[in-house]
Amino acid sequence: MYWYLVIFFAPGIGSAIYLITQVFTKRDADKVQKEITAVINPTKKVKDLEKSVNFSDTFKNRSDLADAYFELGDYTNAITNYTRALQGSHTQDFHANSQLLKSYYHISDFDNAIDIAQKIKDKADFDKSYSQFVYGLSLAEVGQTQEAEILLKKIDQRYSNYAERLRLSEFLRDNDKTIEAIEILEEMLQEKEHMTKPNKRIHRRTFVDILKLYNELKK
Repeated sequence: MYWYLVIFFAPGIGSAIYLITQVFTKRDADKVQKEITAVINPTKKVKDLEKSVNFSDTFKNRSDLADAYFELGDYTNAITNYTRALQGSHTQDFHANSQLLKSYYHISDFDNAIDIAQKIKDKADFDKSYSQFVYGLSLAEVGQTQEAEILLKKIDQRYSNYAERLRLSEFLRDNDKTIEAIEILEEMLQEKEHMTKPNKRIHRRTFVDILKLYNELKK
């Protein structure tokens, strides 16, 4: 009755208040509940998605299941399901191939990671993406350092990608390019001075490692 009166006498404002306090709040609560469930019982999502696949083995259901395995760090099962999803008209799907590339990298199967990357490297979304960075890391692992460096440097974009730029600095250090590594580390440390407090908290651990490597290389 309360909401009927509010909406009746102030239809515009009343409707907006109702949506914000009742509808959106319930949606947010449902989202939070799902996130809490995922933390407490991380395998529940996988089990639910397995049921969906058993009921209807579609590309979306299979890809979602692979994503769930990936989130759990179960890369072997992720690979199995991405591979099964990438059939027929979906063989070129960018997301599934990108995830498959990263899954192979995580289990140190660099040759297969490189093969998958070469399938999608010409797609617009691949350029300067994390998948391209992983492609570069995979090339480095098999000794193709020059090609790897070209790809890894594409991730070097100001005010972003701090963990990746730290990894790039380590790569440069390992390949006798200490001066270049120091320059990237110095750029990131300067950027930190202009970051907001929330961003500093988000990247706190990464900057601990950045400063540690910087001090080591400056000795």
